[in-house]
Amino acid sequence: MDTGDTAWVLASAALVLLMTPGLALFYGGMVRVKSVLNMMMMSFGALALISVLWVLYGYSFAFGDDIGGGLLGDPTQFLGLQGLMSEKSLVFTVPSMAFVGFQAVFAIITVALISGAIADRARFGTWMIFAGIWATIVYFPVAHWVFAFDGATAGPDSLGGWIANDLAAIDFAGGTAVHINAGAAGLALALVLGKRVGWRRDPMRPHSLPLVMLGAGLLWFGWFGFNAGSAIGANGIAAVAWVNTMVATGAAALGWLATERLRDGNATSLGAASGVVAGLVAITPACSALSPVGSIGLGLVAGSGCAVAVGLKYRFGYDDSLDVVGVHLIGGLIGTLGVGFLATAEAPAGVDGLFYGGGVDQLWRQALAAGAVLTFSFVLTLVIGLALQATIGFRIGEDDEVTGVDASEHAETGYELNVSAIGGRATVGAGTPAQSTRPEDARHVGSVKA
Repeated sequence: MDTGDTAWVLASAALVLLMTPGLALFYGGMVRVKSVLNMMMMSFGALALISVLWVLYGYSFAFGDDIGGGLLGDPTQFLGLQGLMSEKSLVFTVPSMAFVGFQAVFAIITVALISGAIADRARFGTWMIFAGIWATIVYFPVAHWVFAFDGATAGPDSLGGWIANDLAAIDFAGGTAVHINAGAAGLALALVLGKRVGWRRDPMRPHSLPLVMLGAGLLWFGWFGFNAGSAIGANGIAAVAWVNTMVATGAAALGWLATERLRDGNATSLGAASGVVAGLVAITPACSALSPVGSIGLGLVAGSGCAVAVGLKYRFGYDDSLDVVGVHLIGGLIGTLGVGFLATAEAPAGVDGLFYGGGVDQLWRQALAAGAVLTFSFVLTLVIGLALQATIGFRIGEDDEVTGVDASEHAETGYELNVSAIGGRATVGAGTPAQSTRPEDARHVGSVKA
């Protein structure tokens, strides 16, 4: 055991845990005032539920000794984290329990990310049931595919997942397991629940851009634990990942803003926040494989590419409320495939991509990993979503949706804005924010104007 490595992994786990409340603020600010609590509750609900499931059996599913074909860990090996509390139980150079905690927060935020695709219209109880089922049959197995390395987590002779070991695709911190996985699931659920009442007709602007920018800032801060912490040590790999995360994110924000400026005539705060997240998503799988200059290039592509991609929902007619598909699925694909083009053997991963003379060997591995996770997640999520919609109902009723999901699901409002005569002033009534109702003002992240 190395105490420095242990301290860094525990600190990184805390940073990544902060990302889920940051995501709640980011998503919460992007919805209308009548949905902010429900949006934030879906993130906090995932935090509570997945924490428990991870300890009971999730960690064993993901990091137990493989039980066949690199698809799933032994669900009984670490049931209830048995045998992992001893200081002699190590993963690399850190106590097993430190690794357990670090990987737990990855599982939590992956589930929470999905919720942005179904904002304004989902039953909270059904969401919680979905979160538990999806984590069990989608995330935990995929985490085994991508993050479980032979001989690392379940004993020196143990076997891990097929993507990490047999395919040898590079996904340093979760471009496939987290972002492509969540993005594909978000697309499937958006199709199951259908379009929001008034979509493309009524203004659905973010109700609080300061909350959005605060959430994006917390995500950027926590992401240094997400990426640099994935080195599982306080070492040079972590340092490279840290710097690449910083510059790729900055470049992506610039790319998004430039695209907005050229397309819409304005560079917006919402675009800046969204560009930050797009860059963070794209550099996640690639931060150990690229040079800092290559990371800047990847960030520019991700920022401009995701800014364009969020408009695809209007072309294809699916209501991905907060652009989980456009940012996380597309950003995850850009980052995962970007390794195949921009990787350099000078970086810690030690692999050359196409642009550095490595040919297409790494590129096809990256493409296969991305395609496998995308297909697996989309199909299973579609089945889970349709089953829940047909049995207990996933979408709230139309009247409740118009009134607001906060009131119907939680009997609360995000802000006390009732009319008051104190001091001779009146405030805006709850659920009726003072805003323009002109169709041309109904701008969302990267939307095309009506």
